[in-house]
This record gives sequence, structure tokens and C-alpha cells, in this order.
Amino acid sequence: MRRAVLSHADYSGVPRETLLEKTLFACDEMAGFVTAATLVRPSKSVLDLEASSVIKRMKDKAFARGVKREDLRAGAELLGLPLDAHISNVIASMRGEADALGLRGSL
Repeated sequence: MRRAVLSHADYSGVPRETLLEKTLFACDEMAGFVTAATLVRPSKSVLDLEASSVIKRMKDKAFARGVKREDLRAGAELLGLPLDAHISNVIASMRGEADALGLRGSL
């Protein structure tokens, strides 16, 4: 677990080798970005968010500008997934916990 946390930060110098390390890196930033994309929706709900909307937001450099788009893409690559599939997986997981995450919105 400690190694996975260390490998999450590029500056630590710990390479991402295990599936846990790759998954933590891939999902942490993406979950934050998906949360931001959810909160600007009229419904403020992850339940009606689609991967295409997240990809569209990724193209907007002013949106969540602190998130490195190359990290979002690199995370999907580490897992061997197309970007849209990775985003869809993260959204699906977050939908399952929408209430706990405060992302049910008005739906």
C-alpha cells in the first residue's frame, strides 16, 4: 500500500509496477476530474454523466486547469484501456457510490 501511494507521485521516483500502483494512479486523477465534470452539469449528478462529456471537458484547457491531461491519458494507457473505456469504468464505479460521494445531484 505504501509503495502504491509513493508511486502515485512522480516526484517520489517510485515506478508504477503492480496493478494496484497503476490503478491508483489511473483512477485518482480521473475520479477528481469526473467529479469536477459532474458538478458543472445542470443536474450535478454523476448518474447522467457520459464519457463523451468528460472527454469534451478534457479538451477545454480552462476547465480544471490544475489537472494534467497527460496524466489522465497515461493512466488509461497504464491499464491498457482506451481513454473512453477508462472514463466509463470510473463513472460506473462512482455511480455506485453517488450518494456517499454527494454526486446524486437532482436525479
